[in-house]
Amino acid sequence: MSLNLNKDLKQYYTISEVSAMFNVPNSLLRFWEKQFPTISPKKGGNNIRYYTKDDIEELRLIYDLVKVRNMKIAAARELIRRNREGAKNNSDLLSRLTNVRSQLMDIKQMLDAIV
Repeated sequence: MSLNLNKDLKQYYTISEVSAMFNVPNSLLRFWEKQFPTISPKKGGNNIRYYTKDDIEELRLIYDLVKVRNMKIAAARELIRRNREGAKNNSDLLSRLTNVRSQLMDIKQMLDAIV
């Protein structure tokens, strides 16, 4: 899965922008905020949430555990609590491997078109 995460462009992202990055509804992000205390977006006027790059990285890890690996919320929360670095490293590795696979598939399609 390829997430649209060009994290170096902005300092803060609205909940709508973040939900679009992960292709999930705003309500799921609000739910995850309640389930994972490590997600703490800043709240501005009219209670608008502003997510930092760190919040987005935390959401990426949670997304990987809950949506990609189909872990239950409690299990994901416990894994993050017990072994955050291990979970993050595994998530990063899976993301890189998925990206490499996608690139290889693109190369295969180009080669097939030549033949």
